[in-house]
Amino acid sequence: MNYKAHLQKDVVLATILNEDTFELSRHQNIALRLMSSIMSQQLSTKVAAVIYTRFLALFENENPNAVEILNLPNEALRAIGLSNNKVAYIKNVAQFCLDNNITDAKLETMDNESIIHLLTQIKGVGQWTVEMLLMFSLGREDVFAVDDLGIQQGMQRLYPLDGLDKKQLKTKMQEIAINWKPFRSFACLHIWKWKDAEKKKLKTE
Repeated sequence: MNYKAHLQKDVVLATILNEDTFELSRHQNIALRLMSSIMSQQLSTKVAAVIYTRFLALFENENPNAVEILNLPNEALRAIGLSNNKVAYIKNVAQFCLDNNITDAKLETMDNESIIHLLTQIKGVGQWTVEMLLMFSLGREDVFAVDDLGIQQGMQRLYPLDGLDKKQLKTKMQEIAINWKPFRSFACLHIWKWKDAEKKKLKTE
């Protein structure tokens, strides 16, 4: 089914579904991509890309496994610009994946909620991080990132959601997003794109 045809049933969301059409892709070595997400937290896209490139350069290949990452001295990770906390979180991911036999094939068989429940057991990995992993690494089409600030701000501008406290806001957002199932990931992608475009427009006015 064409996701746009479905999302256009929401007349408010339909106003921002421009000519852009998004696709979601599956990637390999999901554990490594989870570590990449941790590295990029609270960093600009440019700085995060530099650190990740330095990280991969520490290994003989660009697809290191959990054992290779665990064997890497913490000092080597700190030397590429990672904080002590991020070093610990990256090692946590590697150890958890080994202990629980986390493989791409295993994750592929699991539903979204099961993956969120599994991976948020790792210290340093929150629900938002796993949701981004589901969208951009596992290619899942029905993920709604209710805690994402960009989605919150975008929906507040699109829908009558003013005057709500944080809990009420999330409840209303989830109620609206129910109508987007099973393509909530694509709705998020369009909201992010629209919000960024509106932000640039305001800067030039």
